[in-house]
Amino acid sequence: MTSAVTDESTAQRRTALRALLAKPLLTAGADDETLRLVRRHVADLREWLAAETGWRLVVDADSARLFKTVANSDDGTHPAREGKGRPAFGRRRYVLLCLALSVLERADAQITLGRLAEGVLVAAGEPELADAGVVFTLSRRDQRSDLVAVVRLLLRLGVLERVAGDEDAYLTATGDVLYDVRRRVLAALLTGARGPSTIEEPGHGARLAELTSEPVPDTDDLRNRALRHRVTRRLLDDPVVYYDELTDDERGYLVGQRHAITRRIEQATGLVAEMRAEGIAMVDPDDELTDVRMPEQRTDGHVTLLVAEFLARHGAGPVALDRLRAHVRAMAREHETYWRRGVTEPGADTELLAIALDKLRALRLVSDVPGEQAVIARPAIARYAVQAPTIRTGPANRSRKANRT
Repeated sequence: MTSAVTDESTAQRRTALRALLAKPLLTAGADDETLRLVRRHVADLREWLAAETGWRLVVDADSARLFKTVANSDDGTHPAREGKGRPAFGRRRYVLLCLALSVLERADAQITLGRLAEGVLVAAGEPELADAGVVFTLSRRDQRSDLVAVVRLLLRLGVLERVAGDEDAYLTATGDVLYDVRRRVLAALLTGARGPSTIEEPGHGARLAELTSEPVPDTDDLRNRALRHRVTRRLLDDPVVYYDELTDDERGYLVGQRHAITRRIEQATGLVAEMRAEGIAMVDPDDELTDVRMPEQRTDGHVTLLVAEFLARHGAGPVALDRLRAHVRAMAREHETYWRRGVTEPGADTELLAIALDKLRALRLVSDVPGEQAVIARPAIARYAVQAPTIRTGPANRSRKANRT
């Protein structure tokens, strides 16, 4: 009986940790069942996260927030989106998001979309933004669409809760929307080692580095602890961790401690370590802890798989984007019957290839060649290579079998 209870408790902790890794901000109303599980095991979760990653877990009546620290602040392969399948956030939407948060911080308990837009316009009038070339008028539909995308992201995160109205009415200038502002969730949204208002560095890169910088350890034990945190964060966050992308001390630590580190991750999360000469990937057998899946159904997913197969067969060395576009055009003609309409029209190859490469970059399967219109395949893409068909002939029948590595 005791063993069964222990196993059930372990399974619940694993489920709670996986939920936090997949969605670091859980909110009441949208994630009630998961929140109850996190609250039940919050002490054990905090202990594991503090020891292995250095990440903070804050749980209150409205939310559970895992304050993650990214290993690489220059990685733009996982942008914010209004929702699944929606366009990725660009510079203007990110600026609008920050301005909207500043307005909500000073707002009453309820706010309309129109009032939020007015506040954003006032905040956007700061000279620093104009000097940086960031200008908002919200007079055009595309700019209002950007603000609506920001609001819908805040709705999905639980910062706002819709009371009445619809955003489409605001877009067509036929109505407004009323929201409740959930202040506890709003206060937990930003993550960083320091408050943004305390940073005085002049450049964007320097300011971002200060926002995420952590104290430098001054003893061997603390340095080893910091190394464990950094490599564990990368193993949990990145689809693949390549040794050649780590610093010398990170690489040395991970090579020496890889079995102990990956075993602890496997026990806590259910992820399975796949170790190769070039690096390590923590694979999710349940395919839940990812925002980019491969293979994936429908046209974009099939194109991505075909591009990955092509690059895997190509081997080492850069591949020009023109060559990849030509391959996509050929595949579009071959699969036109099964793909969505318009895939053989002029320019469709460029769009299809851009979508495929965005996915492959996010999965750490390709990287761009600096200064060239080309990409280079990373070692993990080899799993998508297709071997030549094997023909077996027997006295009574023949069979054809294609093997995928």
